[in-house]
Formats: sequence, C-alpha cells, structure tokens
Amino acid sequence: MALPTEPIGSIPRPAELLSGSSPATSAAIDRAVRDTVQRLEELGSPVVSDGEQAKPSFATYPLAGLPGLADDGVVIPFADGHQRRLPQLTGGPFRYGGHAVEYLRAAQRHASVPVKQAVVAPSMLSLLYPAGGIDGYPARQFLDDLADEAEADIRSCLDAGAHVVQLDFTEARLSLKLDPSGGLLDTLIALNNQVLDRFSPDERARIGVHTCPGADMDSTHSLDIDYAALLPRLFHLRAGAFYLQMAGESDPDRALSIVADHLPSDARVFIGVTDPIDPAVETPEQVRDRVLAAARHLPADRLGTCDDCGFAPFADDVSTSRETAFAKVAARLQGTALAAEALGV
Repeated sequence: MALPTEPIGSIPRPAELLSGSSPATSAAIDRAVRDTVQRLEELGSPVVSDGEQAKPSFATYPLAGLPGLADDGVVIPFADGHQRRLPQLTGGPFRYGGHAVEYLRAAQRHASVPVKQAVVAPSMLSLLYPAGGIDGYPARQFLDDLADEAEADIRSCLDAGAHVVQLDFTEARLSLKLDPSGGLLDTLIALNNQVLDRFSPDERARIGVHTCPGADMDSTHSLDIDYAALLPRLFHLRAGAFYLQMAGESDPDRALSIVADHLPSDARVFIGVTDPIDPAVETPEQVRDRVLAAARHLPADRLGTCDDCGFAPFADDVSTSRETAFAKVAARLQGTALAAEALGV
C-alpha cells in the first residue's frame, strides 16, 4: 500500500479483561494481545500494535505502583458531564513505575509485521505536579526528572525495534480551554521539544505525535476549541510524523488547509479517517473520500491515514465494542487502498 496507514492505540478489551474486580491474569492479557495483533494482521494492517490491552490508561501506565501520589490532581471534564482525574504528585524524585517497552515486546512476540508503540507525552505527566509546589522537590527538578524518564521510555522502544514511537499529546487542545492565551500550550510544547531534542534526526524520523480532542466514553473534552488555535503551534514540535484527528472535525477542509500551510517540510501527516466515538461504521468509500479531500491540500507522498483516536483509552471504557473497532479498522484499510488507487500512488 503506497499510502501508509497505522492504528493510533487502544482497542476495546475483551470481556475477560473487563469482568470482575480482581486484576487480570498475565495469561488473559497475553491472550488479548495475541488476539488483537492477529486480527489486525488478518485485516491486512501493515503496522500493528497491542491495542493497549494491558494499560490501565494511555496516560497512567508509568504510575502503576508508585508511592507519593494522591488522587486529587487535575480534572479533565468531558462534554457529556463525566470526568477523569489525574493523580497528584506529593513527593520526589519522580520515576516511572513501568515503561512502554514492556507492551511493545509483548506485541512483538505475536507479530509478523512492524509494531508501533504509543507512549504518554511528558507534557501530560507534567500536570501531576501541584500548583502549590512540593517542599524539597522544586518544579525545575521534577521537570528534569520527567524529561529523563520520558527519554528513557521512548529510547527503549526505539532500541527494541519499534516501527515508530507515538507520543500521545491529547491534552494539547484541552490546554487551550484551560488557558485560552496559549501560554500553557507553549509550555507543554517546549517540554516535549526538550525531550525530542535529545534524539538524532534519524531517531526523530521514527517519532510521531498524536493529538485529538479526547475520545472517552463516546465523548470529547475539547472539540469545542477551534482547531485553528492549535494546529500552527502543534507543528513547532520537532517530530517526524503527526497523527491528527480529522474524521470527527466539523470543518475538515478548513483544518486541512491550515495543516498544508504549517506542516514541516520533513514531516508526514496521518489524517484521521475513522471516528471512534461515532457508532456508525464508516464505509471504505467514505474513507476514500476523506483521503482524497486531504490530497487536495497535501501531496500524496506526505499523507497517511489513521483512526482519529484510540477506541478505549481507559480500561473501563466499554462505549465501543471490540467488533465495532475492528470493523472501523477494516474500513480504514480498505478505504486507504481505494484512495491510493484513485491517486495512482
């Protein structure tokens, strides 16, 4: 397939990972990872992932088992009224309790095609630090520790052979709701670039950034924020690829024109062509037409396709069925192939 296409991240977990209150067994998790990888390959996906079957959430996997955390951190409000709350750091030094390479290696054991790995962006974890500070552990030291840990998380995946490492930067658009001046967004981008700058140009070519307005329990946290306020700043990130929510956007043509004006010359953009929070499964023809719309703004050799977001970014999200998610993936793959044929690439 001349137009690259990749999954974003989470696939809804099977019932045995959702039922009951006891932790899932390692055997159950391995079965879920194997089934996810195999089904993606059977659909013809040229790149696969583990579907985040073992992650408690896309954002909190580094925090498992860590001391020094309280449950009264930043609140993320969603449009339907539900909320997610991040933990709050109460002491230092900050260290990851788990690393994404563990999930990568688990998927690689079952894969016969390249495997990508999503990691939480350091900008998201920076929100763990309380506004009032921590005695004996200044914010500057925390951010230095966080940058070291984030670098190690990314580098270990690259070293283990990840096709690409994707930084999940879902809080980018949300930050403009929290701070309409854009100052918070600029701070988050600077932190992510501080980490990205530790990698060589060849390494950064294998590092991408994903952004979306959230996709949890069929709701978003920042879709009401104008995409035009985010996109030009987003492309200040020194990454080799950008994965952009687009299928659920109210005016994708306007957004795509902004992408065309600001996409760095050495980067590829993957356009979201399936909407995880829409219960209707896209047809391959709908996907094709979304790609062709993007190709009116961007050259085909700089385009790829993806899903707008993960289908179940938190382990308790059952709003989308596993079967629906795979049906949407199938539509993405088939529609991308149709678009490539139409574009003659």
